[in-house]
Amino acid sequence: MQMGAKAEATLDDQGTTMIFIVVKFSVRPDIAEQWLSRVAPFTSATREEPGNVFFEWSRSIESPNQFVLLEAFRDREAGEMHVNSEHFKAAMASMPEMISETPEIIHVETPGDGWSTMAELQPRTA
Repeated sequence: MQMGAKAEATLDDQGTTMIFIVVKFSVRPDIAEQWLSRVAPFTSATREEPGNVFFEWSRSIESPNQFVLLEAFRDREAGEMHVNSEHFKAAMASMPEMISETPEIIHVETPGDGWSTMAELQPRTA
């Protein structure tokens, strides 16, 4: 879903907005155990970008050949810098040989500048 100018203005009026992206990668079974090491240079380079807020991989428990990437960028400009970077282009060039399906993605602009704490749950204290 694309946001219109009115929605974008509302987010801007609330303060900081960031780009939040979730991508599901289904990888070939023969690559699954190597996936994180193969994407490590891309991961490291992205985390070094000045506009990167976070870039975190998880592996699905139900589908061991599926990896989920949570990533966020400071703003639209930082997201554009990311997709135009040499390490992004190199990753996109190498990944087709490793994936088994076209990745699924959620890409939104959202208020905030990173993680916040969950109000409904805190650790038990002594």
